[in-house]
Amino acid sequence: MRVLLSTWGSRGDVEPLLGLALALHAQGADVRMCAPPDFAERVVEVGVPFVSLGSAVRELVASKPAPAQVAAMLVGQHFDVIGKAVQDCDAVVASGLMPAGVRSVAEHLGITYVLAGFHMVGMPSLHRRPGPRPGGPFPPDETDFRVLWKIDAERVDALYREPLNEHRAALGMPPVDNVRNHVFTARPWLAVDPVLWPAEDLLGMEPVQTGAWIMPDDRPLPADLVEFLDAGEPPVYVGFGSMQMAGAPDAAAVAVAAIRAQGRRALVSRGWAGLTLVDEQDDCFAVGEVNHHELFRRVAAVVHHGGAGTTTAAALAGAPQVIVPQIVDQPYWARRVAALGIGAGHDGPTPTVESLSAALELALRDDTSARAREVSTIIRPDGAAVAAKKLVDLVAVDAA
Repeated sequence: MRVLLSTWGSRGDVEPLLGLALALHAQGADVRMCAPPDFAERVVEVGVPFVSLGSAVRELVASKPAPAQVAAMLVGQHFDVIGKAVQDCDAVVASGLMPAGVRSVAEHLGITYVLAGFHMVGMPSLHRRPGPRPGGPFPPDETDFRVLWKIDAERVDALYREPLNEHRAALGMPPVDNVRNHVFTARPWLAVDPVLWPAEDLLGMEPVQTGAWIMPDDRPLPADLVEFLDAGEPPVYVGFGSMQMAGAPDAAAVAVAAIRAQGRRALVSRGWAGLTLVDEQDDCFAVGEVNHHELFRRVAAVVHHGGAGTTTAAALAGAPQVIVPQIVDQPYWARRVAALGIGAGHDGPTPTVESLSAALELALRDDTSARAREVSTIIRPDGAAVAAKKLVDLVAVDAA
């Protein structure tokens, strides 16, 4: 069996697919991946053939293009790049920023298509208001979720429907009326741990929850990092992943001051925000990209942006968390870790020394640490294996 994995987004969109790729390899499948050029080295490092998809995410985000421009670019890439890469495949798994054209390519070739989500923010729920979309805020006084999700679908259509249907017409395919529902299908896959994000009732959809797709990582920690960890009490980690933190340019200084206010050492991850040390004191250390699964077992707490992957990695390691949410699903993760008692959610995207110190005080309490260790024992580590088996079975059914 040959499978194409496709995404366009941040590292948090790429790493889970790499976890699925390795699980598919264990099932005997050949796998290749279409992803932004930012992650070519990481994908190849894992041993998965790489096909570059779209513009570099980091550069595109910095240039702040119009949403319609990004939508048209992505749809074109779906038909052109993925259309070529998937030619000899039996299935395609799509994720990331609205993969509007991928299902059309799969339908045109008659192969299995699966939409995978690493959160439920964009899925039409009976329990939540829609997340942000281009087009302004949703009516604040509207309480009928069906009305709000209808507006959400219309906003997706405004961005993607015209370029999508132009490409479909060129292949002799009929137009799509509701792009969002077309992309998600009636049974989207939810690659999220059910403890951290229980599946919700959706409007016209039944999610298939597999558990989180965790990328195995046996890389040793760098020697100088191990030396720092061994030199004192467990530090507090702070890192914001692919978030550039434009609204909080002093995030590193604020975080280090808040960590020191709790009498702790600080471990600063540079990330896309380019966090750096604020001085040369020996209670702080800066790292680049490292093995989070190993590192988080050795820290007192993890301060981060609330990406699904980082939240899951910290929860699996039993590390208390402080989430400073920035966009999309991150406010949910902040609320969820607080509700589970495994950490604190910061109020808003811009921390101060006082606000972050208060959140850290809660996260570093003995009862929070004990609860984080307890929850770590019920996080499922086998979501990628579950999904790989489901995909093999689904392709077999579709081919019958």
